[in-house]
Amino acid sequence: MQRVIGFKERRYIEELRILTKSTALDCIIDDSFDRIIYIIKKGDMGFAIGRSGENIKKLNRVLGKKVEMVEESEDREEFIKNIFKPAKISGFSVDDDSGKIMVHVDNKTDLGKAIGRGGCNVEKARLLVLRYFGNEVGDIILN
Repeated sequence: MQRVIGFKERRYIEELRILTKSTALDCIIDDSFDRIIYIIKKGDMGFAIGRSGENIKKLNRVLGKKVEMVEESEDREEFIKNIFKPAKISGFSVDDDSGKIMVHVDNKTDLGKAIGRGGCNVEKARLLVLRYFGNEVGDIILN
């Protein structure tokens, strides 16, 4: 699927590269939650986060927005698990007729983490799944 990265997104990706020495493949600016979501090249997540999250903190200060990172994966199931980290996802199923994704969460504590404050993690999942898997996916439901 073709993804278009605008000038602002390219600027944010370059800022991440300069500050963290890691590679972002994509960047989404989510104004509804005042955040920037980076898709990090597989294997670069440690560099991107930094020791004790110092690179994320530095990016938060420099960019003036909350920064979130998701490690990329070609496998849809692994990618969806990466979106919801640190919540433990035991698996998911897709209803072929409606395209709904049922994400199975291990326990109630992880369910709260997976939903996020105000539903921010569910919205992040919706944005990323729509961007990477297109119209073949409908709603995302946690259970």
